Amino acid sequence: MTQPLGPVVSSAHLAGDAPALSELEFALTMANHAFQRWIVRCMGAAGAQLSPMEVLILHQVAHRDRAKTLADLCLVLNIEDTHLANYAIRKLTAQKLVTTERKGKEKAVRVTLEGAALCQRYAEIRASLLNPGTLQTEAMSELAALLRTLSGSYDQAARAAAAL
Repeated sequence: MTQPLGPVVSSAHLAGDAPALSELEFALTMANHAFQRWIVRCMGAAGAQLSPMEVLILHQVAHRDRAKTLADLCLVLNIEDTHLANYAIRKLTAQKLVTTERKGKEKAVRVTLEGAALCQRYAEIRASLLNPGTLQTEAMSELAALLRTLSGSYDQAARAAAAL
């Protein structure tokens, strides 16, 4: 008779009294890597070779067709290292997918027509391959809310760890 495997964790030494948390962290790690691989390959199929950060920033800049500052982008995407985001913006600018302009004292980023068309092709490929109709459930919305809450918990724990 085979025994049940129990929680699937990447590091048994971290499971301790919280195996469910370790199981969740391992699942998040796998989901994060799979998601980054997906967005890069979907963007490649749409016609551009971009890094995961560049894909995320391009979509956020295209969101609602309004200029976004670096601070806006980092806040919304929860990016701590502004240098990485700024580098991604420079690369997107070089590919003519976004333009930069002044917004008061700050630089603002706006999607170009080429960038918007690329985002549209990405959306079409995404719709055809992921079949959002089958993924559009109440459980998905609940999971998204849980992940946002979990994100806040990890951010708070990161601040506490930095203070040690």
